[in-house]
Amino acid sequence: MDLKEVCPRNDDGKLFTMLVVGLSGSSAIQRALATSSANIDFLSPQRKITAINTYPFQLTVDKLEEALLEARLKGKNVRGLVLTNPQNPLGDIYSPDSLMKYLEFAKRHHLHVIIDEIYMLSVFDESITFHSVLSMKSLPDRRRTHVIWGTSKDFGISGFRFGALYTHNKEVASVVSAFGYLHSISGITQHKLCQLLQDTEWIDKVYLPTNRFRLREAHKYVTAKLKALEIPFHNRSSGLYVWINLKKYLDPCTFEEEQLLYRRFLDHKLLLSCGKAYMCKEPGWFCLIFADELPRLKLAMHRFCDVLEEQKQDLIVKQLEDAMWE
Repeated sequence: MDLKEVCPRNDDGKLFTMLVVGLSGSSAIQRALATSSANIDFLSPQRKITAINTYPFQLTVDKLEEALLEARLKGKNVRGLVLTNPQNPLGDIYSPDSLMKYLEFAKRHHLHVIIDEIYMLSVFDESITFHSVLSMKSLPDRRRTHVIWGTSKDFGISGFRFGALYTHNKEVASVVSAFGYLHSISGITQHKLCQLLQDTEWIDKVYLPTNRFRLREAHKYVTAKLKALEIPFHNRSSGLYVWINLKKYLDPCTFEEEQLLYRRFLDHKLLLSCGKAYMCKEPGWFCLIFADELPRLKLAMHRFCDVLEEQKQDLIVKQLEDAMWE
């Protein structure tokens, strides 16, 4: 989608800005924005944990207002808000009440809202219900509310490069449809997807229950290991990942040390995304993806433990050397 066509420049020639709520994993949206005339301002909802603030990553309207004011004071023309629900990498699910507050905030400030629901079918706790923005009885601003979804996460077929846009805005739909000539997926892929998505009985009764069960078991295994290692983590029941805190393995606790630990994981054939890649304000956070079969998860967690043990031993040696110099 060419967002410069959807939200054109002002008459004074200023570029528009999209306010992307982080910790953000919406890489597809970010790439689209990066290739348009848009500036990207990342809002990290993170705040330090205090006696009052026990949910440091919780998104609030106050944080949105603060970020919008800060962007405008810098001379930026904010035209939109990007949300991911369920959130990546936190796994948070926005309630209907929270969604309504975010949408009302956007309406007050005349902002477009792009809501990415690409993980909507990957909520694996049966006691939790995901509420799509499309299920809301009324929207504060229908013309500026746009929902996107794809099969790459919930169905594990990212190679199909398929996505869908739901919008009441005819101008937006017209701009996006024009790109079908150059960026459409093949007829064979469309046929296969049509067959898949039309088989709702198999999806509802076989695929989704099986997928959610496997995600639940994988999450249970990984989080049990993290608890045994006394590693803090953001415990949620959606998505394919766990947001973990490895700050106790960093000395000093800096983004430079975080990058070195990231490299050590790579040396052991493990790929964990570090917090800085998600615009996290505090070093030491990593995204651990658990969506895999148990034998591979066991191997991965074995390597994970080896890396942390090496890191721990290096920290002990470093502390002894520092003590000797003192």
